[in-house]
Amino acid sequence: MIEINTPDYRVWYDQTRSTIALEGSFRLNGPMYNPIKEMLENILAQKPAALRLDLTELKFLNSSGINVLAKFTILVRNEGNLAFSVIGSKKIPWQEKSLPNLKKLYPELELVIA
Repeated sequence: MIEINTPDYRVWYDQTRSTIALEGSFRLNGPMYNPIKEMLENILAQKPAALRLDLTELKFLNSSGINVLAKFTILVRNEGNLAFSVIGSKKIPWQEKSLPNLKKLYPELELVIA
């Protein structure tokens, strides 16, 4: 398992489930997201057949973090034959508002907000 763990947030990748999970609150400035961006790019470089982004425990994500997710979605789209799904939670208000924008960047992605 690949993981970044801090007192405020956690990002981890479960390769057996092809799932990247983001949990907690991300209140980082732009450059502080670099380790997360590198982690996401390294996962994508492994050429998985499918990838799921689980955001159900992501309480807060600032605009810099949303930008990271948007750029990652574009990278996934550019990969071509990668089944990509994003899972969010209706219990977290910002997700219902912001996550549908990812579908505008990559119409084929499966978006589930439950």
